[in-house]
Amino acid sequence: MAADCGKELGIDLTEASVGGASDGNFTAALGIPTLDGLGAVGDGPHAEYEHILIDQLPIRAALFAKLLAKL
Repeated sequence: MAADCGKELGIDLTEASVGGASDGNFTAALGIPTLDGLGAVGDGPHAEYEHILIDQLPIRAALFAKLLAKL
């Protein structure tokens, strides 16, 4: 469903495995499909150079709103 919402907005959502920690780690470890990372786009989590891309905020908000509307 999230991938379909992304396509409607011109966003290619793909599967990824990355380091770090989130609540999604618990469900993913149990083999439960987990959607995580709906927040801001950026780089450098928890580093001095951590930042978000301001111009991506409206796109991410639209993705989240579209996904909520379909639920």
